[in-house]
Amino acid sequence: MFGSIGFQELIIILSIALLIFGPKKLPEVGRSIGKALREFRRTSDEIKEKIEEEIQAEEFREIKKDIEQTVDITGSYPAATENPYDFPDESKSEALPDTDEPHEDTTPHEQGKKDS
Repeated sequence: MFGSIGFQELIIILSIALLIFGPKKLPEVGRSIGKALREFRRTSDEIKEKIEEEIQAEEFREIKKDIEQTVDITGSYPAATENPYDFPDESKSEALPDTDEPHEDTTPHEQGKKDS
Protein backbone atom coordinates (compact mmCIF):
# COMPACT_ATOMS: atom_id res chain seq x y z
CA MET A 1 0.00 0.00 0.00
CA PHE A 2 2.72 2.48 0.95
CA GLY A 3 5.42 1.10 -1.33
CA SER A 4 8.69 0.58 0.49
CA ILE A 5 7.50 2.06 3.82
CA GLY A 6 7.22 -0.64 6.46
CA PHE A 7 4.99 -0.76 9.54
CA GLN A 8 7.69 0.60 11.87
CA GLU A 9 8.44 3.58 9.62
CA LEU A 10 4.71 4.34 9.38
CA ILE A 11 4.38 4.40 13.21
CA ILE A 12 7.34 6.79 13.46
CA ILE A 13 5.87 9.14 10.81
CA LEU A 14 2.45 9.16 12.51
CA SER A 15 4.09 9.84 15.93
CA ILE A 16 6.02 12.81 14.54
CA ALA A 17 2.87 14.14 12.82
CA LEU A 18 0.97 13.83 16.14
CA LEU A 19 3.69 15.80 17.94
CA ILE A 20 3.83 18.51 15.27
CA PHE A 21 0.10 19.06 14.59
CA GLY A 22 -1.43 17.90 17.86
CA PRO A 23 -4.41 15.57 18.38
CA LYS A 24 -7.01 18.17 17.29
CA LYS A 25 -5.48 19.10 13.92
CA LEU A 26 -4.20 15.64 12.95
CA PRO A 27 -7.55 14.46 11.45
CA GLU A 28 -7.81 17.64 9.37
CA VAL A 29 -4.24 17.24 8.12
CA GLY A 30 -4.94 13.58 7.28
CA ARG A 31 -8.04 14.55 5.27
CA SER A 32 -6.13 17.27 3.46
CA ILE A 33 -3.31 14.90 2.58
CA GLY A 34 -5.84 12.27 1.44
CA LYS A 35 -7.63 14.79 -0.80
CA ALA A 36 -4.33 15.98 -2.25
CA LEU A 37 -3.25 12.40 -3.01
CA ARG A 38 -6.62 11.60 -4.66
CA GLU A 39 -6.42 14.75 -6.78
CA PHE A 40 -2.83 13.94 -7.76
CA ARG A 41 -3.81 10.37 -8.72
CA ARG A 42 -6.83 11.58 -10.73
CA THR A 43 -4.74 14.16 -12.56
CA SER A 44 -1.99 11.68 -13.34
CA ASP A 45 -4.59 9.19 -14.68
CA GLU A 46 -6.05 11.90 -16.93
CA ILE A 47 -2.59 12.75 -18.24
CA LYS A 48 -1.90 9.07 -18.95
CA GLU A 49 -5.21 8.77 -20.85
CA LYS A 50 -4.42 11.87 -22.93
CA ILE A 51 -0.96 10.55 -23.79
CA GLU A 52 -2.40 7.15 -24.79
CA GLU A 53 -5.06 8.86 -26.95
CA GLU A 54 -2.39 10.93 -28.71
CA ILE A 55 -0.24 7.86 -29.32
CA GLN A 56 -3.22 5.99 -30.75
CA ALA A 57 -4.21 8.97 -32.91
CA GLU A 58 -0.66 9.22 -34.26
CA GLU A 59 -0.70 5.51 -35.11
CA PHE A 60 -4.00 5.98 -36.98
CA ARG A 61 -2.52 8.95 -38.87
CA GLU A 62 0.47 6.83 -39.91
CA ILE A 63 -1.79 3.99 -41.06
CA LYS A 64 -3.95 6.44 -43.03
CA LYS A 65 -0.84 7.93 -44.64
CA ASP A 66 0.41 4.45 -45.61
CA ILE A 67 -2.95 3.58 -47.14
CA GLU A 68 -3.07 6.83 -49.09
CA GLN A 69 0.45 6.22 -50.41
CA THR A 70 -0.51 2.69 -51.43
CA VAL A 71 -3.57 3.97 -53.30
CA ASP A 72 -1.43 6.62 -55.03
CA ILE A 73 1.07 3.98 -56.16
CA THR A 74 -1.45 1.43 -57.41
CA GLY A 75 -3.90 3.94 -58.82
CA SER A 76 -7.26 5.06 -57.67
CA TYR A 77 -10.15 2.78 -56.95
CA PRO A 78 -12.89 2.58 -59.62
CA ALA A 79 -15.83 4.87 -59.15
CA ALA A 80 -19.02 3.36 -57.82
CA THR A 81 -20.75 3.76 -61.20
CA GLU A 82 -17.98 1.98 -63.11
CA ASN A 83 -18.13 -1.76 -63.59
CA PRO A 84 -14.92 -3.23 -62.13
CA TYR A 85 -15.11 -6.09 -64.66
CA ASP A 86 -15.02 -3.80 -67.70
CA PHE A 87 -11.60 -3.87 -69.28
CA PRO A 88 -10.21 -1.38 -71.76
CA ASP A 89 -10.68 -2.32 -75.42
CA GLU A 90 -6.99 -3.19 -75.77
CA SER A 91 -7.18 -5.92 -73.15
CA LYS A 92 -10.30 -7.41 -74.77
CA SER A 93 -8.57 -7.72 -78.12
CA GLU A 94 -5.56 -9.38 -76.50
CA ALA A 95 -7.84 -11.96 -74.88
CA LEU A 96 -9.18 -13.16 -78.28
CA PRO A 97 -7.16 -15.92 -79.98
CA ASP A 98 -5.22 -14.90 -83.06
CA THR A 99 -6.38 -16.77 -86.17
CA ASP A 100 -5.58 -16.36 -89.82
CA GLU A 101 -9.24 -16.63 -90.78
CA PRO A 102 -11.36 -13.49 -90.71
CA HIS A 103 -13.82 -13.45 -87.87
CA GLU A 104 -17.45 -12.92 -88.75
CA ASP A 105 -19.88 -11.71 -86.15
CA THR A 106 -22.96 -13.67 -87.15
CA THR A 107 -25.68 -15.23 -85.12
CA PRO A 108 -27.33 -18.54 -86.09
CA HIS A 109 -30.32 -16.58 -87.44
CA GLU A 110 -28.08 -14.56 -89.77
CA GLN A 111 -26.19 -17.70 -90.85
CA GLY A 112 -29.43 -19.19 -92.11
CA LYS A 113 -29.98 -16.16 -94.33
CA LYS A 114 -26.46 -16.33 -95.80
CA ASP A 115 -26.71 -20.08 -96.56
CA SER A 116 -29.89 -19.70 -98.60
